[in-house]
Amino acid sequence: MPDPLLDAVARYTATHPGPNPYLTAMNGVVVLRSERPNAPTHRLMRPALCVVLQGAKHATFGERRLEYRAGQALLVGLDMPALGRVVEATPEEPMLGLILELDLAVMSDVLGALDTPPRSSGSGTDTTRGAFVIDVSGPLADCVLRMVRLTETPRAIPILYPAIMRELCYWLLAGPHGAEVARIVLANHHAHGVVAAIHALRDRFTEPLRIEELAKKAHLSTSAFHRQFKALTSMTPLQYQKQLRLMQARRLMLADAANVETAAFEVGYESASQFSREYARMFGAPPRRHVATLLAPADGS
Repeated sequence: MPDPLLDAVARYTATHPGPNPYLTAMNGVVVLRSERPNAPTHRLMRPALCVVLQGAKHATFGERRLEYRAGQALLVGLDMPALGRVVEATPEEPMLGLILELDLAVMSDVLGALDTPPRSSGSGTDTTRGAFVIDVSGPLADCVLRMVRLTETPRAIPILYPAIMRELCYWLLAGPHGAEVARIVLANHHAHGVVAAIHALRDRFTEPLRIEELAKKAHLSTSAFHRQFKALTSMTPLQYQKQLRLMQARRLMLADAANVETAAFEVGYESASQFSREYARMFGAPPRRHVATLLAPADGS
């Protein structure tokens, strides 16, 4: 049976030449296409709905790995370092997908407009997690399809896109995982303080880690903060900070041609040797060799 959403995304990649990912005229809407599995890629994931229409992907948060494939989406409700990878793709059937960044202000407004709060589906989803997998079907899939089709009429985007984003938020909250979406994406109730601390750590990751200060911001004891932080992100505050530091150092070396020592000190390391050890542990090679590999021309040309 034809899948109109899959067809629309395939048509978009066929008619818009350029490298993957494909940026659209809608801010925060990205089309993905990959013809082969790729190496794991470290990135900071922001609140988004990451949809797979063909093929499959993995996302790893700390020690927790989530797989999502055709007809599913990864819903991310917090800024979290992650390791992403395409695991199923061929030239004949490439991995096709979408990233739809979520507007949490719109989500909050829609939640407040609901007559009754979303109820848990009772499906066993761990509601303390900052990311989980959902099915994309029914009205939610129809809404995503209309969002993709909007790329065919750019002049309509400023007028119609805000309404479609609001509808997307509604179907996420009204769907089977509505309670989880409300609790995780909007960081309601007891998690609100932890999310505020996560944002503080994200914005000041080059500074020394002060667990007591973060716990105070979250209005929790240090032990309770540490426990709730790991429940949400699947990593400890130190692991979260370390991944942000190393990803930023990689960016400095790639984009700004910073040397190893400069990048290490810029992101908060006092020891270049410690930085090199931790970089190799995360990326699989020492920083100089890893950066040289990334900068090497494709196919050796």
